[in-house]
Amino acid sequence: MKGFRSWLALKERQLDAQSRETAEKTAQYAAHTERLEQRVRVLERIVTDKGMDLSDEIERLRDAPLN
Repeated sequence: MKGFRSWLALKERQLDAQSRETAEKTAQYAAHTERLEQRVRVLERIVTDKGMDLSDEIERLRDAPLN
């Protein structure tokens, strides 16, 4: 019986360690995902803002008289 209790205590410690490790990895992945989402938002803003400016510039150049 004592051997079983020792084995059970070991398994509980292993599960606790595994749970902490999993929680830490989950937090790291969440932080990484948040950073990527922020970068995508910035890129979307750049593309849409610059896209409109670029489109307007192309139209101005198209309409400009040739010298």
